Amino acid sequence: MINIDQIKSGNRRALAKAITLVESKLDSHREQAQDLLNQLLPETGNSIRIGITGIPGVGKSTFIEAFGLHLIKQGKKVAVLAVDPSSPIRGGSILGDKTRMELLSREENAYIRPSPSEGALGGVAQKTRETMLLCEAAGFDVILVETVGVGQSEYEVAAMVDFFLVLMLPNAGDDLQGIKRGIMELADALVINKADGESVNLAQQTQRHYKNAFHLLSQDGFWQPQVKTCSAKENEGIEAVWQMIQDYANQAQENGFFDNNRAQQSQDWLKKLIHEMLEMKLKQNPQVKAQLPKLQQAVLDQTLTPYNAAQEIIKLL
Repeated sequence: MINIDQIKSGNRRALAKAITLVESKLDSHREQAQDLLNQLLPETGNSIRIGITGIPGVGKSTFIEAFGLHLIKQGKKVAVLAVDPSSPIRGGSILGDKTRMELLSREENAYIRPSPSEGALGGVAQKTRETMLLCEAAGFDVILVETVGVGQSEYEVAAMVDFFLVLMLPNAGDDLQGIKRGIMELADALVINKADGESVNLAQQTQRHYKNAFHLLSQDGFWQPQVKTCSAKENEGIEAVWQMIQDYANQAQENGFFDNNRAQQSQDWLKKLIHEMLEMKLKQNPQVKAQLPKLQQAVLDQTLTPYNAAQEIIKLL
């Protein structure tokens, strides 16, 4: 049995057991996990949630380690939820983030939890939202969600964090990494990492390119997305990134956006869960199981439209 008071006091073992419970696919465990979350809800919501993404090789883990160590020096407790890509064939994942953030993992006020994405959209573990709540209940001030690469599905990440940061490599000219317009519109900031050595000038040139690109996008919110440079390896520019995030959070709280955004995220999450649960119910329904292959064949044979086939399935409920 998981001790709630131990979670509230920041006991790592109790927190780890609670996260494992939340990640379980067993129905009995899901019920226990939701009961646990309901009891802990009053203790949640007191952190700032930051999503960090970027193409492979951009130095996400190096940046997160440097950033996390800086935050701890500022007196913060930092949780890192690092989502590993699951194998689509065997379902396993490497879960090597603790070895990639060796210095951070030794810190008493840091907690690193690698979670397999299990094919969840956006490279985000299916239970990341619940895990964030558990970390908040355990007293963590800053929660960093490291995601798998950059893609259209990063909408999932932005929909669960307060600040969405995209890491970039120093690059310039025609080869501006082809970052999708959708990602540009989601990002609260672009941070060009590896701005050190011979790449400093290139990083500054890239910074100017992306600043110009942001000016071309219509911004109707209170925040103008920023472009920063840093070197996680040399530990330069990290303080400026944290200051920028604090400025964002302060402005968002002053004008009510912070709480409104979280409320909207909860509403969207509720709708998504309803869709997923309805789909699960459909798949478990014996009549649907019996009729679906026949209806699929009728659609393939063009004797029934997909719309009418879908209607037949819905009628079975």
